[in-house]
Amino acid sequence: MDLDEARAVIREQHRAVLATLRDDGTPQMSPVLVAVAEDGRVLVSTRETAIKVRNLRRDHRMWLCVLPDGFFGRWVQVEGRAEIVLLPDAMDGLVDYYRRISGEHEDWDDYRAAMQQERRVLLRVTLDRAGPDRAG
Repeated sequence: MDLDEARAVIREQHRAVLATLRDDGTPQMSPVLVAVAEDGRVLVSTRETAIKVRNLRRDHRMWLCVLPDGFFGRWVQVEGRAEIVLLPDAMDGLVDYYRRISGEHEDWDDYRAAMQQERRVLLRVTLDRAGPDRAG
């Protein structure tokens, strides 16, 4: 599957399972919401203290399985390398991420305060591969 085709799916379908690698090489998986930035990178918001962030600090490789809201239907798997952006540098990206998934927030000051309190980080993922290449 072409990476632009995968990005088109992610722009419409935001539910995903993110996989990273633990110290022992086994997968650690987490449900996440995903968006696509203007530059084509995939965005994920998470807490700085999350296991996935610890795993990504050690090994930047990650995988996403993006699913439709009803589970069955069109899906895509992508893999890439994540950059971890910490606050305060992450704040504008977190606002952009929210807008791409949910539209406008009713109170952006409240949103920004919650991002600070939760110690949110932004994962910016450069995609390397996408699939499936065929149905079956």
